[in-house]
Amino acid sequence: MALMYVYALLPTPTTALALPPGFASAAVQVISQGPLAAIAEAIASVEALQQDDEHLMQAVLNHDRVIRSLFAQTSLLPLRFGTCLASEAALAQYLIEHSQEHLRTLQHLAGKAEYCLSLTPLEASSEPAIAPEDTTGKAYFLAKKQRYQAQADRQRQQAADKDHLLEAISQRYGDLRQGEPKAGTERVYLLVDRAQEPELQRQLQAWQTQTPHWSLLLGEALPPYHFL
Repeated sequence: MALMYVYALLPTPTTALALPPGFASAAVQVISQGPLAAIAEAIASVEALQQDDEHLMQAVLNHDRVIRSLFAQTSLLPLRFGTCLASEAALAQYLIEHSQEHLRTLQHLAGKAEYCLSLTPLEASSEPAIAPEDTTGKAYFLAKKQRYQAQADRQRQQAADKDHLLEAISQRYGDLRQGEPKAGTERVYLLVDRAQEPELQRQLQAWQTQTPHWSLLLGEALPPYHFL
């Protein structure tokens, strides 16, 4: 019996969706039970998708591709890579039993997208070099101490700016998640109504002015992966 690989949940469509191909060349399916539906595909096993690093990477990219293709057409609740149920009947039963909770989540996500705001700390434009004649003695150690103090002051200011920015985002948009920093870049995920994207872009400019020690970059509208 084939497993049902589930990509996402969504309100039962009232109009036909353009269904993308899944892991095989055939299009994914819409499995509906009352007001709740799933985007799914029959597969032989999860292990076949993960037999080596290359297959795993292709499977993850396929999972994301399918979800993004459908997200461009309708609001949905993306599921984590590897989500499977034992059969189509088991999936149908799941949709019946968990209908209310998932429909509440979908109502909250309706019309919204996830935006990643990246914060990269800016280095000081320039630091005064220690003059060759001051590389020994009291003057050298004083200059070195002043440089370290300036760096510490800048780091404290950056931390304060970041805290103020996160508070401002929380007050304005409410829904946010902080990701793990990577290579010094902080990531904040916002859940915002897609119709408000122009306002969000304008708000980004105001935030940048208010946080001169950080470089801010706003990503494209994505499915709400961090708000599951």
